Amino acid sequence: MTAVDSDPIVWIDGVDVDTAVRVTGSKMGRLSELHLAGANVPDAFSVATSAYRAHVVASGLDTFASEVIDALGPDPAPDAVERASETIRSEFERRPIGEDLAGQIRAAYQELCLRCVEVNVPVAVRSSATGEDSSDASFAGIFDTYLGISGEERVLDAVRRCWASLFTGRALDYRLRRGISHLEMPMAVGIVKLVHARCSGVAFSAHPVTGKRDRVVIEGSWGWGEAVVQGLVTPDHVEVGKTDRRVLRYDVSHKTIVSAFDYSIGAVVEIDMPDNLADRAILDEEEIGEITRAVLKVEEHYGYPVDVEWVLDRHHRPEDSVSIVQARPVTVSEPETEAAPAGWDPVAMAAKHAFGSTPG
Repeated sequence: MTAVDSDPIVWIDGVDVDTAVRVTGSKMGRLSELHLAGANVPDAFSVATSAYRAHVVASGLDTFASEVIDALGPDPAPDAVERASETIRSEFERRPIGEDLAGQIRAAYQELCLRCVEVNVPVAVRSSATGEDSSDASFAGIFDTYLGISGEERVLDAVRRCWASLFTGRALDYRLRRGISHLEMPMAVGIVKLVHARCSGVAFSAHPVTGKRDRVVIEGSWGWGEAVVQGLVTPDHVEVGKTDRRVLRYDVSHKTIVSAFDYSIGAVVEIDMPDNLADRAILDEEEIGEITRAVLKVEEHYGYPVDVEWVLDRHHRPEDSVSIVQARPVTVSEPETEAAPAGWDPVAMAAKHAFGSTPG
């Protein structure tokens, strides 16, 4: 075990590729790797897997969760799994973080504020379990993410809720059906500077339904991605040829809801879309080109098709790079075919792949 393996706080620029996923989970580990590879990744730190392990042992939550899960027995009914989930999650959210660890999280958050030169900088607090988003066991969207969190106490509360999301009904059922113990999946939590999104979305270096690798598929909407994840808005859909970077298709949706930051409460909320933006394309050709280049660089780095969460800052200029906030292997729905099926739902596809899971 190296020193960083036991560190409760790990910065995105303070961990090497070989240990990043192990100590900060799949989601934050990939962000660290992309940062080291030169991608435009927001500044961030992780509450590491070692901190999670120490917390659940000190608080007795490891034993408590195991007892509740063992009591389910083999092949439990869905309602029994949901009750077990609620029981475990309520205890995770109720039991406080030990003062020593809480103090280290507070100090790291203040350091992030200093780096960003902003008091109480808004952040995304993101679950990052080990094994999450792997190509053979995709947990995409099962765990929780909280956007627009500002202030030490709200960050601490969001960390507890991310830990608790290891035991959502979906996550618990997923592990039970695959024989995976929660002890095998310690939960790290990423605290990532919030990019003030003009628009955001997800991009695939292979078509997520047809499997075709000759194009990049981009989907997105104004603001942050929660409105898409919750199925409240249909994203714009763009397809770009990989060889000539030509826009092959651009479907502009009628967008009625936008996820925007409410400074009065310090949170991202859903509001009605202004009429003048509802039917306007979110990206111009230059921005499409920038996102395409970024996605293909990530694909080249990993050597396999990827889906990437992207954000364009509200102050984005032509010379700026798109921000990358997540990357993972593409999970293709079907073998390679010429066209997507008639029943393909772009809202469901974007929600499945983008922005983790937002509680609701």
